[in-house]
Order: sequence, then structure tokens, then C-alpha cells
Amino acid sequence: MSDPVATAPVVTDPNQLPPDDVAAVDQLGHTYRTLKQELSKVIIGQETVVEQLAIALFARGHALLMGVPGLAKTLLVSSVAECLELNFSRIQFTPDLMPSDITGTDIIQETESGKREFQFIKGPIFANLLLADEINRAPAKTQAAMLEAMQERRVTALGHSYLLEPPFFVLATQNPVEQEGTYPLPEAQLDRFMFLIDVDYPSEAEERRIARETTGVIKKRLDAVLTGEQVIAYQELVRRMPVPDHIYDYAVNIVRKTRPGLDSSPEWVKEYVGWGAGPRAVQYLILGAKSRAALHGSYMARLEDIEAVTMPVLGHRVLTNFAAESQGMTANKVVERLVNEMHDDQ
Repeated sequence: MSDPVATAPVVTDPNQLPPDDVAAVDQLGHTYRTLKQELSKVIIGQETVVEQLAIALFARGHALLMGVPGLAKTLLVSSVAECLELNFSRIQFTPDLMPSDITGTDIIQETESGKREFQFIKGPIFANLLLADEINRAPAKTQAAMLEAMQERRVTALGHSYLLEPPFFVLATQNPVEQEGTYPLPEAQLDRFMFLIDVDYPSEAEERRIARETTGVIKKRLDAVLTGEQVIAYQELVRRMPVPDHIYDYAVNIVRKTRPGLDSSPEWVKEYVGWGAGPRAVQYLILGAKSRAALHGSYMARLEDIEAVTMPVLGHRVLTNFAAESQGMTANKVVERLVNEMHDDQ
């Protein structure tokens, strides 16, 4: 497998990819299909979840998987790691987990000359793909350490900063029904996740397959599909994907409609929404549309691409108020209604 072109060539038309990038997009589409095929050996169903994970990966974003226990969230993440030749690490978050447990700490080591000096021992956060299992069980200090790593891609320990080697991708899981011993993620940290991916129950046919295919004694081995260098190159390719002006307008308009304080937002948004999405949502909508277009073999972002990523981008950034709760109007329903209204206005 050859690497995609990692350096941007000269482009004359901003809405057209050069031939080398066109070939790289075709190659990325083939790689994506191979990745899905490998994951299907152990993951039954969950096609939308797998697609959203891939979109976030190649858009250089982090993802939070939300679902009740037993839906194979952890298995999915570990299977993705198995398909990528990346340094993988898993952290099981607990209420007594301290920041140094994940970032690392200084210990006293004796040198060859007999002197004693501090040496930094890296923690499990120093990985390319990090599984943060049940992240909402971590206390505030530990969550703050994770926030810095996710946003700045570096770790600060005892006054020293250490860069995290790219690619760095955090996949976190969260249980929405269990409340005892949990610390809800603050909005600032939720905003660092590009996607909030809802992992739902399987269909009846999929559950029948799960019962039949996962109760044997042999676990299928997954083959590696991508290296770290190829992931970085594809991430750069996604950044170069052309975006028409009307897609930029769509991203800005739908995000601004979520803000109840603006005169341009719909009246029903002012009634049900307490706080809307910030500018980071616009960035992630564009990056998500670029990434999805590339994965589906398109050479520019399309309306269907940005519509497909509005829910995982905006669902955790729209905060509803008490009036919405009393009427059963969830954040997802707000986003869905906005998408439908935007679609009708096209």
C-alpha cells in the first residue's frame, strides 16, 4: 500500500482537487472499505457508529461514545486499534484516579555516576490511540489533565511540558444511565470532542447474529490496514478537500440558529434552548463534511455530507432548558428539527 500524497501541490481552482489528490481520495475510499470489512469480523452492525469514528479519525478529532453497557463500545475501540498500526493505550477511569496516573510522574533514578536525579516516566496517555473508558468516572483534576491533552496535544507534569506524538486520537466511552460515582463532563470538555456518537441497541436480526457468532471459542484476528504515517497523510488530505461557499454558509447558519440570544434564531429555539453551540462547532461541521466526502469517494464536500455530521457535532453542544425537558424536547430533537428546516429552505 502506497502512502497518499502528504504535501499540498499547487492548485489553480480552489474547488477542484489536483490529480494526485484525486488518486489519494480514491485510495482512501478503498482503505475505508477495507477497514469496515475488517471490523465486521468482530463488530456486528453499528455501521453508522463505525462511519462516524472513521470521520473523526481522519478529521483529526476526538469522539465520545455514549451508550448503555454491553453494546461493544470498548470492543469497537480496541478493534479499531488492532486495525491500525498505532501505539494503543487504555485507561479505565475510576473516582480515585489522579492526573499523574494518566500523564506520568517524576521518580528518583540513580545514574551511572552514582548521582540521583528525577526522571519523568510517561503515563498511558502517551499513545496514538487512547481509549478513555467510562471517562465520566474521573474526578475534576483528572478530567482537566485530559482536556489539556485533547486540546493542546501536550501534557504538563510538575512544571514541564511534553508533546504527544501524532497522530493522537482520544476515543472515550460514557454510560448515560449510571449516576453513582460519576462526575458529569463539563461543557468545556464536551466541546473538545468533535463527535458525540450515540451507540444504540442492535436490531433483532443483528442481535440474532450476535448470539450465533460471538458465543464460539475462536476470536477472529484482525489485520492492520493503516500505519501512523498513512493516517497523518490522509488527515492532511482531508484538510485539502474543497468546500463550496454554500457549505460554509450552511455551517455558519445552522450553528447561529442554535443560539437563543440572536434575533435570527427561530422562536421555538428561544423557547427551548438555554445555550447554543460555539464557533468550534462550525469548524467541526466543515471538517466532518470534508472527511465524510473523502471517505465516500467525493472530491469536494457536499450538502449530504454536512447534514450527516450535524447530529454528532451539535447534539452535545446544544443545551436545552427546563421548558424543553417538560415538553420532551431533547438536544437531538432540536438539531433534527433545525436540519429539516434548513433542508426545506434549500
